[in-house]
Amino acid sequence: MSQRGIKQKTRTQHEMILESPMVTRHYKMTWDLDRCVGCQMGPTACPKEALTHLDGEIVDGRMTVRPSVDVDPETCVLCGICVEVCPVHAITMTVNDKPEIPVIEYDAFPKIRGNITFDKTEFDFSKKDFVIDNCPTNVISYDEENDTMAIQYEDCIRCRQCEVASDGAFKVTQRWQGGVELRREKCVEGCFACADVCPTRALHINEEGELVLADYYCIKCGACMHACPIQPEFEEQEFTFESQGMTLTRSYQKLINEDDLAIKVERWRVVHEPVKSAAWIEALRKLADDKASAVEIDRKRALKRRDLILALRGHTLPGHTRKK
Repeated sequence: MSQRGIKQKTRTQHEMILESPMVTRHYKMTWDLDRCVGCQMGPTACPKEALTHLDGEIVDGRMTVRPSVDVDPETCVLCGICVEVCPVHAITMTVNDKPEIPVIEYDAFPKIRGNITFDKTEFDFSKKDFVIDNCPTNVISYDEENDTMAIQYEDCIRCRQCEVASDGAFKVTQRWQGGVELRREKCVEGCFACADVCPTRALHINEEGELVLADYYCIKCGACMHACPIQPEFEEQEFTFESQGMTLTRSYQKLINEDDLAIKVERWRVVHEPVKSAAWIEALRKLADDKASAVEIDRKRALKRRDLILALRGHTLPGHTRKK
């Protein structure tokens, strides 16, 4: 019996693959489970709720089994939204063996930007090994033939470690802006699970054996919140938006216990290409907190309001503090 059109899922300790071999288009999604940090951005943005977060295991305060994700092949429509929103590039997708993300290909979802550049004239090459060693994802190397630094752009997670290590010769624009706050007084004693899953080492253990936060390197993935024994709690709320002349109502999970958390991550502004899409608006509202609702989603009404116009331009109103 032909298996065409039937989605096939395989999973090992290190990799999960979902394939749909159609007559003219062969879809394949691959999850690198060693790279996945269990951030929940994919499951949150998934329009079909096909992705499920899998908790890790903590023993004596250390993460012994990394958190991960699972996919329901019956529910997944292979749209590729999770591929685009994944902050650590743990998911790849091909159609007929060529890289393609359907929602990007058909302008149903924007490319979430972020950028890294390198200025050779500003770089002290005596620091090249220091920069290479400080990259947490090993995407920077030295190109001896051209006497320059090479970057694997498709795998860079925009953590800004290279920017600091190179004294600004590398310049990085992160995909998400927001905030992160560590409240050590609320931590479970002896627990370092958040540092174990942090992909950028923004959360790390210092030489004194203490948990510390270098917030400049945080990419706002939120993996730390979901690894922490003090779990975030949510309640379902509805939101309404307009798209292509229709008024749509959707639900999202709103954080309700932020004052109890030892680590809190906020996402409130994203750098993306322009697109008019109900899928994007819905995903953004689920991924971001209320600041994004004001700044990104409500653009039409924002044009009539001076405070939101200034927020979009990156300015600060009198009496307001701009969060970086």
